[in-house]
Amino acid sequence: MHIDVVGQGPALVLLHGWALQGAVFAPLIQRLSADFTLHVVDLPGHGRSRADDTPLRLPGVVHAIVAATPPAVWCGWSLGGLFALHAAATQPQVRGLAMIASSPRFVRDAGWPDAVPPALFEQFAQDLATDYAGTVDRFLALDLMHAAAGRDDLRGLHQRLVDDGPPAPRVLAEGRQLLEATDLRGALPTLGKPNLWLAGRRDRLAPPAAMHAAAALTPAGTAATIEHGGHAPFLGQADEIAARLQQFVVTVA
Repeated sequence: MHIDVVGQGPALVLLHGWALQGAVFAPLIQRLSADFTLHVVDLPGHGRSRADDTPLRLPGVVHAIVAATPPAVWCGWSLGGLFALHAAATQPQVRGLAMIASSPRFVRDAGWPDAVPPALFEQFAQDLATDYAGTVDRFLALDLMHAAAGRDDLRGLHQRLVDDGPPAPRVLAEGRQLLEATDLRGALPTLGKPNLWLAGRRDRLAPPAAMHAAAALTPAGTAATIEHGGHAPFLGQADEIAARLQQFVVTVA
């Protein structure tokens, strides 16, 4: 598994979302690397870990990352949040947890109403499998639209992610299964580590209400909503996300 190590200071592990790669965090890397040692993971089958055929399952992937990184705060975006939350609940070397546009359960059920309806998730998964570039473009579009600065750089990053193409079909299938079936709500009441949940106001895949509800279920959780954020608020609102992460990591470290 490829892990870029950038910067200096307390350790922060960054975990990307479904079908993308660690490079998506470029705006945060630029803002945080002067103060933190960033461990930027490409999950198995993604980015520079395309040749890694490790199954995309929580325990195995988490153990591999733990073995390759020092004690740290873990930050997960979207699908990456499932790995980060599982690690925070099971691994002593995870010092704190930051969740960006992520949820312990992504798909709605009777006890978790503020989540993605099953039909909408099914459509998104089909779109990603059949029109990768168009689907990535649509779900990042709101964040690019409300970018506070550096629009050309953001569009260049977006184009790079699209040009690199999708991961292997088996990775898309495994990621879909994780998002569809995983339910980590049971880990929240005993999650004694500090945890921060950052939601995008315009996010339809990890609605703010779900993230605030998740934070409220933990003994040491806080949540905030980024007013102009979508599903990748660290793109359009990088300064705000970086500032909140910096304050959180310094407090935990």
